[in-house]
Amino acid sequence: MDFDVAFLVSTFVKLVAAVPMTLGLFACSVSLGALFALGITYCRVSGGLVLSAFARAYVFVFRGSPLLIQMFLIYYGLGQFPAVRHSLFWPVLRDPFSCAVLALALCTAGYQAEIMRGGLQAVPSREIEAGRAAGMSGLLLFRRIIAPIAIRQALPAYSTEIILMVKSTALASLVTVWEVTGTAQRLISQTYRTMEVFLVATLIYLLINFIIVRLMALVEYRLSPHLRERPVPASGGGRQGEVHG
Repeated sequence: MDFDVAFLVSTFVKLVAAVPMTLGLFACSVSLGALFALGITYCRVSGGLVLSAFARAYVFVFRGSPLLIQMFLIYYGLGQFPAVRHSLFWPVLRDPFSCAVLALALCTAGYQAEIMRGGLQAVPSREIEAGRAAGMSGLLLFRRIIAPIAIRQALPAYSTEIILMVKSTALASLVTVWEVTGTAQRLISQTYRTMEVFLVATLIYLLINFIIVRLMALVEYRLSPHLRERPVPASGGGRQGEVHG
């Protein structure tokens, strides 16, 4: 199959114009999902029976059902109820972008909550006991010991969830949000050149995810001093093999 370079360049330019919409979906849904996840994680670790049961049910529902169905139910399903159409939430729920963000956020919140809970459970109890023995208050203990360790433990799984969320934004095209995939589908309907258009779209998603992977690796590097290579002076700066902080 011949690839028309001019067409590929033209397609790339048109799809890149839709990247801000994809990034907007991604940023809004991940941020809102993180807020939801914090509340769900608190419910799981608070020890309350009712709150814990609610959090477990939430995680089960949103991790156990397809995101596509969740998005359809929010965008197409809620509008069927007169109470919803006459509520204060209707200006938000009738907007495709807002519905897509809400569906993505609710779904990722279930995954993020479990990642956060796993990070908290990975904090060694001896570290917490040492902080309490040193006289740290609850907030100081969380800020200086629990949070840094939990974040380092959760970051690899969290970075995977972030990448999956970038790819999940493609589903927003099914509720008429014209991000990269939606724009690609419109180009295919106009040109009937499926292979070329989707190859360019794939390249754009790969570039976005590559940047995100590098940023997450940088964050992990900054939060993990023990992973950094310590330079050893060649000569003249001290004894051979001496480590300088």
